[in-house]
Amino acid sequence: MSSLREMAVASSADVVGVRQLVRSAALEAGLSLVDQTKIVTAASELARNALVYAGGGDVQVEIVEKGPRRGLKMIVNDEGPGIPDIPQALTDGWTTGSGLGLGLSGSRRLVDEFDLKSEPGKGTIVTVTKWAR
Repeated sequence: MSSLREMAVASSADVVGVRQLVRSAALEAGLSLVDQTKIVTAASELARNALVYAGGGDVQVEIVEKGPRRGLKMIVNDEGPGIPDIPQALTDGWTTGSGLGLGLSGSRRLVDEFDLKSEPGKGTIVTVTKWAR
């Protein structure tokens, strides 16, 4: 099993770096090309959310195993304003910014496991996992 990889997100260039980091780890985890694309897209959306709404954050990527299964787990953490209404934030089309409102809801559909913890004034932690088929 591979060690934990971490990366700060403080600029648009870092979002590109997160995409590259996640693609490399997804390949190593044995994800199919389609599943690599899904987790990379989710990583991009979540890292961009941290940058746009919280001014940045950090991403942790780890290859995980559960019995015979291998997958990729990613945690995106920020210390931004938090999300006051999580169910609303996970609704397609809802946004507090100028985007399409598909970042969180779209990311949730692209992965196998999705967990969002947020509290106003305390930031947000999104944990996602994509399993190899």
